[in-house]
Amino acid sequence: MSYNIPIRPRRNRVNSSMRKLVQENHVCVDDLIMPLFVIEGQKHKIEVASMPGVYRFSLDKLADEISELWDLGIKAVALFPAIDESLKDSLARESLNPEGLFQMAIKTVKNTCPDMLTICDVAMDPYSSDGHDGFVEEGQIINDKTLAILGDMAVAQAQAGADIIAPSDMMDGRVAVIRQALDQAGFTNVGILAYTAKYASAFYGPFRDALDSAPKDGDKKTYQMNPANSREAMREAQLDTEEGADMIMVKPGLAYLDIVRSFAETSDLPVAVYNVSGEYAMLRAAAEKGWLDYRSTVCETLMAFKRAGADIILSYHAKEFALWQKKA
Repeated sequence: MSYNIPIRPRRNRVNSSMRKLVQENHVCVDDLIMPLFVIEGQKHKIEVASMPGVYRFSLDKLADEISELWDLGIKAVALFPAIDESLKDSLARESLNPEGLFQMAIKTVKNTCPDMLTICDVAMDPYSSDGHDGFVEEGQIINDKTLAILGDMAVAQAQAGADIIAPSDMMDGRVAVIRQALDQAGFTNVGILAYTAKYASAFYGPFRDALDSAPKDGDKKTYQMNPANSREAMREAQLDTEEGADMIMVKPGLAYLDIVRSFAETSDLPVAVYNVSGEYAMLRAAAEKGWLDYRSTVCETLMAFKRAGADIILSYHAKEFALWQKKA
């Protein structure tokens, strides 16, 4: 006798307890890095107009924020400086100033909470009078002249207390140069989180508002990746790995989940993803209009990164996610 027995996957969804029991992926606070913007002055906590709920902090307010994040369970922050225009030049000299804003921000984090992992952006654009990630000569980005500047910048940040250097410039060979510079300066334990697949994306607009770092001329398409390409990302991952990266990253996140998945399936290194400013701003704006539920869509977005294979998520939602988890 034969039986036509239906297969019923819905049995594993029958109630909340069952769904939690068989859930394949989980996002926890330990997965998250909180990006933070720092500015000169005192008692400043200024909201970024295009990123409601995200602020630029003076160093005294940064210390308060670091303490709050640590208490919520966030153990890593990524710092980005908003440098005064008067301090910018074509060689990004301010990036090496031991008393400059960025180095003092690193020291503030470590003095406030020594165990907070401090991840530091390496690229010329915050300090460059040209607004580009590399050295500009006659309208061209000169790759090899940039590398020495990036190496010196990484050492200056390590001297201030950085735990992880995160080169976001997309110059060829920069991971090897930074690794060599750090090792020669005695910082063999300082890690490198490479922006391996950083695409020339339209999703970065609010970030550039936060730092006033948009290019003065041209765009970044000669060094950031073409959004149409995926095999090229695999080549970048191979190169960064061979040059000594400790972690590799995809930026932006939501439009590039296929790249996150490819990295997760092929790399032995931890894979990070950057949930960028434009992605954050879209959810905020839609929620303010009442078009979607903010908390649910944030959690779904973070889960999408984990499901795609990300080990590490940089997100402006990190603090509020941690708050939700603490109250759960």
